[in-house]
Amino acid sequence: MKPDSLQIGVDGGGTKTECILLDASGRVIARHTGPGCNPSVVGTEPAAGILRGALRALLGGRPAARVSRTLLCLAGNRHFWQEQTASWEGLGRIETVADSLPVLELATGGGPGLVLHAGTGSFVAARGPDGALHYAGGLGWRFGDPGSGYDLGRRGIARGLLELQGWAERSALSAALQQQAGLAGYAELSRHFYLGATSDADIAAFAPKVVELAGQGCGPAQQAVAGSLAGLGGLLDAVLRQVFPAATPAAPVPGGISGRLLNLPPCLQALRALAATRVWPVDLRPISEAPIEGVRRLLLQSA
Repeated sequence: MKPDSLQIGVDGGGTKTECILLDASGRVIARHTGPGCNPSVVGTEPAAGILRGALRALLGGRPAARVSRTLLCLAGNRHFWQEQTASWEGLGRIETVADSLPVLELATGGGPGLVLHAGTGSFVAARGPDGALHYAGGLGWRFGDPGSGYDLGRRGIARGLLELQGWAERSALSAALQQQAGLAGYAELSRHFYLGATSDADIAAFAPKVVELAGQGCGPAQQAVAGSLAGLGGLLDAVLRQVFPAATPAAPVPGGISGRLLNLPPCLQALRALAATRVWPVDLRPISEAPIEGVRRLLLQSA
């Protein structure tokens, strides 16, 4: 690498697109955070536009010729991103990898192990004893993503709507739903979440309130959290069986828990309860670093 060369790293998902610029010594000399660029959420053309704008803002007028490499860790189809960026100039050698790789790096440091991650979506990623990479989940909000912001919000809203219909006992969930949406009745709320221009984002935005209420002892919120994480636990069961069949509680697989919501006490408690009930042979530890730190480490590995 030339003494004045630069490297770009990007972590892009449904919520935000975070970029870093590294100098030849591996020091972060610039950062930029923009809107989410997941094409499944914002659409293909807007996603590409968001990424290009974020990269332009990150460089801030620096000579593009100095960029030797760009590592894109992006949600969405890798082939889509490879096609989109193939003709982009001024980014050096462009590499496109799954958005699961940075958090897996944070969880295992390049060795065998796994990570549970949840943001707007969710997945379980693993590196097997043979070094092979595995990815479970990440199907998108239409088809599940248990433990994700969307699924937690959806479950909380569903219970709140039943309460407003009068078919479930009133709890803090329905009151919080009315307050957050600024609407009072079941019909208005139902219409908002089905037909509103920002309905998908509004559903995911209710997830932090569901987790907060669970921590305050709201039974229906606790049930929403437990039910959502049980689905994510099912994915973990499958990964453990197929990728780490020899693991035992006495010799557990290294594991990480990644994502702001998953690392809040109500979610951590629910995951630990699942781990005890199902006797998972995995040492699950919270990950405090953001995924962009995993991107930085990946860049340094092959610098």
